[in-house]
Amino acid sequence: MTRTPLIGITCHSRNTAGEVVLPGTYVDAVRSVGGNAILLPPTQSNPDSLLDVLDGLILSGGGDIHPIHYNGEDHPTIYGIDDDRDTFEITLAKLALLREIPVLGICRGMQVLTVATGGNLIQHIPEVFGDEIDHRLDQPRRPIPHHVEILPESRLFQLLSESRLNIVSWHHQAIAEFSSDWQLAARASDGVIEAIEHLSHPWAIALQWHPELSMEDPAHQRFFQAFVSACQRHPA
Repeated sequence: MTRTPLIGITCHSRNTAGEVVLPGTYVDAVRSVGGNAILLPPTQSNPDSLLDVLDGLILSGGGDIHPIHYNGEDHPTIYGIDDDRDTFEITLAKLALLREIPVLGICRGMQVLTVATGGNLIQHIPEVFGDEIDHRLDQPRRPIPHHVEILPESRLFQLLSESRLNIVSWHHQAIAEFSSDWQLAARASDGVIEAIEHLSHPWAIALQWHPELSMEDPAHQRFFQAFVSACQRHPA
């Protein structure tokens, strides 16, 4: 019988009602391609022990990372700072890469992986790339679609079988520079880095967009299937 992999998904800290929350679309995406999901709130005292039982890790979207973690400066558009979550996820990202556990970074998760490996971030996209593309609709704040170009030499292209993809975007920050551990996999037409992939890790890919919001798209289904298959092969 095929083993069902257990995939941890990071989530927000407790809200004012004491609830630990995460949009259900992350869980739905994992379950739709044969995985089991478990939520990882940023209150764990020993992140390394979590990876002893997990087959894979998804670093999910959310608020901004505190600029202190990448020698950045404060900016008036920064929102949702959560020191506990920053510390937990950056530590978890470093450990997952070191232990070669399949890892997928989504939106904030891509930025976490970048910062965890020595990269830095653009504080506010419009100040660098202008408004050719809306990467997030602010009033009301919600996701917005646009296209990305997938590099034909990338692993991502092999997984998606697409060179141009319509995606759902929801962010105002992005990667400025990533470390030599990674290579570029996709860009938006305005130049924003939309995907990177690790050069030596067996399966570590980060997307600036939200693939879990596009599971009706066969390309995104193939992508999640590839991730879950890699988790299935990982010796937990």
